[in-house]
Amino acid sequence: MAGLMSRASTVVRAKLSRLLDRAEDPGETLDYSYEKQLQLLQDVKRGVADVVTSKKRLQLQTGKLEQELVKLEGQARQALGAGREDLARQALERKSAVQQQLQGLDQQVQDLEAQQEKLLASERQLSAKIEAFRSQKEVIKAQYSAAEAQVRIGEAATGIGEQMADTGLAIQRARDKTEQMQARAAAVDELVAAGALEDFTSDQTALDRELAQLSSASQVDDELARMKAELESGEKPKEIEQ
Repeated sequence: MAGLMSRASTVVRAKLSRLLDRAEDPGETLDYSYEKQLQLLQDVKRGVADVVTSKKRLQLQTGKLEQELVKLEGQARQALGAGREDLARQALERKSAVQQQLQGLDQQVQDLEAQQEKLLASERQLSAKIEAFRSQKEVIKAQYSAAEAQVRIGEAATGIGEQMADTGLAIQRARDKTEQMQARAAAVDELVAAGALEDFTSDQTALDRELAQLSSASQVDDELARMKAELESGEKPKEIEQ
């Protein structure tokens, strides 16, 4: 039972593969692949745009923190000039925290710039590959169309195409039926002549035809007897009219 199911599954897959192969259009397949590559390129470009946006946002934050550093340093100097060392210390402590944030932001910006360069390099490579694929697919599509046209012309000329094969079968069936009808008509004529069938389109009956045959035979006998008598009496036979 398992072997039978396996064989059935193999047959189904084989038939499905043939159907898919017939239905598959290489031009459509290539165009679909080209569209998928273009979508991938758009995804890479969006990735680059997202990285650039994130980097710009970090750079804006960096600018604000740098302004904050200048402000805190000024406040520390002002407090120290006013004899408020405690306030100056607080301002410097905040300045130190901002500097650490700046260092973290600078590292993030550097990472984003490196990622941006990688994405841009990938975008350039992918764009070049897609352009090469586009040119190649157009050549392949043109070659396939030309080959398909040649196959159709060849099939039409040799009669091996499906439509021409159907036409050939129709002609052969028509010939067979015509020959069959001609043979049937000849058989009917022969039977009618032999008297086996009665011709309903004629006014003569079977008896009339038999009497006509007897009369014809009698005329032949009389003509033959007359010729014999002429020969016996020495008379010259009449020439047969041409």
